[in-house]
Amino acid sequence: MSDGHSLYRRMGTAAAIVAGGVLASRILGLVRQIIFAWLLGAGATGDEYFVAFLIPDLLNYLLAGAYMAITLIPILTRRFAAGDEDDARRAFWAVTRPLAIGITALVLIAMPFVGSVLRAVEPGFTDAQVANAARLTRIVLPAQVFFILGQLFTAWQFSREKFLIPTLGPIVYNVGIIVGGLIGGLGRSNPSAEGFAWGALCGAFLGIFVLQWWGAHRQGLHLPTAPIRRHPAVRRYFALAIPLMLGQSLVVLDEQLGRTFGSLHENGGVSWLTFGRQTMLVPVGVIAQAAGVAAYPFLARLAAEGKHVEMARAVGRAIRYVIAFSLAAAAGLIALAIPIVRTLYERGSFDAADTIMTAGTVILFALGVPMWGIQQILARGFYAREEMWTPVVAGTLTTAAAVPIYWALNRALGVDGLALASSVSITLYTAVLAVAWYRRTDAAELRPVARTAGLTLPLAAVGGALGWGSARLLVELLGAEGFIANAAAVVFGGLVVVAVTLGLPALRRDLRRT
Repeated sequence: MSDGHSLYRRMGTAAAIVAGGVLASRILGLVRQIIFAWLLGAGATGDEYFVAFLIPDLLNYLLAGAYMAITLIPILTRRFAAGDEDDARRAFWAVTRPLAIGITALVLIAMPFVGSVLRAVEPGFTDAQVANAARLTRIVLPAQVFFILGQLFTAWQFSREKFLIPTLGPIVYNVGIIVGGLIGGLGRSNPSAEGFAWGALCGAFLGIFVLQWWGAHRQGLHLPTAPIRRHPAVRRYFALAIPLMLGQSLVVLDEQLGRTFGSLHENGGVSWLTFGRQTMLVPVGVIAQAAGVAAYPFLARLAAEGKHVEMARAVGRAIRYVIAFSLAAAAGLIALAIPIVRTLYERGSFDAADTIMTAGTVILFALGVPMWGIQQILARGFYAREEMWTPVVAGTLTTAAAVPIYWALNRALGVDGLALASSVSITLYTAVLAVAWYRRTDAAELRPVARTAGLTLPLAAVGGALGWGSARLLVELLGAEGFIANAAAVVFGGLVVVAVTLGLPALRRDLRRT
């Protein structure tokens, strides 16, 4: 078997492992949202809880926490490729020390200013809402220390091309939130969101910190026995990370733009957007995140070995798979938005009006699903080449362009306009990133990508139409609008969409081409 086929097989195996973990995590995330909607609905309490993650997410962003593993993996991979595991350990701990100190200091500094910051960024909140959101924020804020350290431990495992234990971290995290929410809400006449917040803190400690330390330890990472000394890897790490810290990434800030504009609407605006966005992110995570996370260590190794042609082909192959599966997922979300939302959320405090509003956001969020997937692969291609500035500049420019897009569509369409603005903005970012990528590599690699998109798009349109019709027919035959009828419609309609979109032999042959 050729080296290329061996690489694709290893990438495929890794992607399958990560996809399974992401699927389980996303399902638990939906269960978490279902329980939250059941206990608390989509009103002011839900808005306060979702906003409580604003400042923690911001601190994580200031240290490029979302990109921490991405930044560290090439540094470690170079040392593993050279056979110098001892230097990889020295580099790891030298980088970890300032980051651990930095996030701890940021958490302590942020605590007294939580209320003031929330008042500034959530202009539509009442004083009571700001106070409640501030209380929840102070509960979840320390979890950022565990997230930062957990990302570093995850980077060590990914650099060793080990994926199983890192995929378990988000699963444990979601279980923690679910258990905390149930303990804090069941049997109470006036449930609050505090149980969910405490569950998030405990889940981060156990799943993101403790479990990932154990996984990294199994792969040869030991606590330093000698004083941690200065290491050239620290300078290299911050040279790569500083652009990510300074830049304003649309991928990170997109959700906050929705929260900020959503707070200007009646109670429930932030919640409708959050439920819709989380529903959209299930297929994005399973398809695109799995492909990107699994491919990245292999791309970094190819870049470290100077195999740039092979790396560009691997990026193109990953994008083609993402396009095919993402278009099928988008068609399914659009066709089945109402039964999906009814199945997941319509119970307890979440009523039929909430379903209609949330389903509208799902449809418009779904338009951006393929772009969310493509940009994850393209960005990792740049990161593997240690070219951090290109995605940062593209992200900063498109974030600046996104603000007026959000403002205009919010005025024109309300909450639905904010979901549409998300899809328009991520499409713009992906287009800019694609132009930059194919200018730096071989533009001829774009042809197979375009061919796959051209084959899949009409199939997805037909599959979506047939899936919608099949789901409607099934609900009518069952003669009910309850959970069973809607769940059956989602399953049956979804199978129709997938079968029509991905069942064409010509498409399968196209995806197998190297």
